[in-house]
Amino acid sequence: MKIAIVTDFLTQLGGAEKVLKVIHEIWPSAPVYTLIYDKEATHHQFYNYQIKTSFLQNFPFAKKYYRWFLPLMPKAIEKFDFSNYDLVFSISSAFSKGVIVPSKTKSVCYLLTPTRYLWIEPEEYLKNLRGLENLAKFFLPKIFDNLRKWDLKAIKRPDKIIAISKFIKERMEKYYHRLPEAIIYPPVEIDNFFISENLDNYFLVISRPRYYKRIDLVIKAFSKLKIHLKIIGMSKKEGKNLCPEIKPNIEFLGYVSESEKAKYLSRCLALIHPQEEDFGITAVEAMASGRPVIAYKAGGALETVIDGLTGKFFDEQTWEALADTVIRFKPEEFDPEKIRLHAQKFSKERFKEEIIKFIEQIF
Repeated sequence: MKIAIVTDFLTQLGGAEKVLKVIHEIWPSAPVYTLIYDKEATHHQFYNYQIKTSFLQNFPFAKKYYRWFLPLMPKAIEKFDFSNYDLVFSISSAFSKGVIVPSKTKSVCYLLTPTRYLWIEPEEYLKNLRGLENLAKFFLPKIFDNLRKWDLKAIKRPDKIIAISKFIKERMEKYYHRLPEAIIYPPVEIDNFFISENLDNYFLVISRPRYYKRIDLVIKAFSKLKIHLKIIGMSKKEGKNLCPEIKPNIEFLGYVSESEKAKYLSRCLALIHPQEEDFGITAVEAMASGRPVIAYKAGGALETVIDGLTGKFFDEQTWEALADTVIRFKPEEFDPEKIRLHAQKFSKERFKEEIIKFIEQIF
């Protein structure tokens, strides 16, 4: 069976890229089609993949200012030729679900989310444009109207859709009026994480500098509390763009390797998870390290975190509610071995088995 994998972009390292790596382990000879590929931004982690990019790859500044090319992305994804494939497997949070395949070819989409900036938070997307891309906000509202129309057509194209969580199933029904054929939780590399015998006196955040991640309220809460906080995934400058109120007790570590991340997770008092996440791979990675998660009580966290056993919830997405939960948090009340045992339910091996079984059932 000839298989192609499609993903929206390869311009950063996040949850979608973690899913791609495991899907590629299932089908290592499958080429990966994507709109734009940035080797440096992905730290050359896909150097041995057979990557096929769209015509957008050749546009000047497309890697850095890809938002300028949003109107062209539907056409770019539709121009890929899949005539020689039996299966096209797309990993989509935006465009890749809209690939067009021949009638003989099966199209399966692993849906990470309905396109966030079209349906869920368009205002926040516009609000957080920076630099030259800030000029695009004058044109984007009209572009978004056209993209929503295309998005509603694109969601009808896959023969089968797998949602990453019950939360995304609900959003899919709300915005797309279509239900997935299955829910398969994303893969987590449980064996890459470990329980440490010793803890250090800090809380941890791991996040890209995106407003919907709500790192601003974490920075504000810890600035008030004056408790040590480490932030992986962004620089201090990027942090200031989200929240200018930064005190010396908050440390920005920027990009770190996976092995370094595992060390930081294993020794933290708890991971702070303030966002409404579609699933939340990082929260499960913390639990694989035996560490509890302090999470906003919404989204995918409701499917991964068990209040009182693997973490603590706070009910309001405010710095005050988070600060109150941190003050009351007692790490000694949590059993690292029980937390890690719970995380095993989201393993990479389980994911592979469920994906392979799903594909076998449709052929």
